[in-house]
Amino acid sequence: MSDTRYTVNRTEKKIRVERTFRAPRPLLWQTWTRPELLDQWWAPEPWKAKTKNMDFREGGYWLYSMNGPEGEQHWARADYETITTEKFFAARDSFCDSEGETTKDMPAMYWEVHFHETGNISRVDMTISFDSGAELDQLVEMGFKEGFAAAHDNLDELLQKLIPLGPGRETA
Repeated sequence: MSDTRYTVNRTEKKIRVERTFRAPRPLLWQTWTRPELLDQWWAPEPWKAKTKNMDFREGGYWLYSMNGPEGEQHWARADYETITTEKFFAARDSFCDSEGETTKDMPAMYWEVHFHETGNISRVDMTISFDSGAELDQLVEMGFKEGFAAAHDNLDELLQKLIPLGPGRETA
């Protein structure tokens, strides 16, 4: 529906990301909080996300891998700290090994994710904070902006498949 918008503030060590989707907030929330849906959009093509474990609750975590076309595999873990159903969640996100042990030489970040709705249009506002400017720069250099925009395009496609056909929509 629209492009992902980014604002990088090196002074505050934050990246703001905003994206609007043509979908109701409850459905958008599910795509962020259910592993069978997250796995369908989180990784930019040709990569694929695969959840090993997800316990979406305060104190729970999501352990997943990003799997590349040449057999590459990178692991990450999001530890959920605060959740307000269908409105907000916050999590500490870090790269790790397959058992969830944090990798110290990779950037860690703190995500605050807000969900807003006006009619059947929903917006996700994210603020991603870093402990240091070097960690922010490292994530940017790894292609975060391009990769996350591609993942959001995947999410747009998934949402359109999940929304029931209604008046004015073409048949599948």
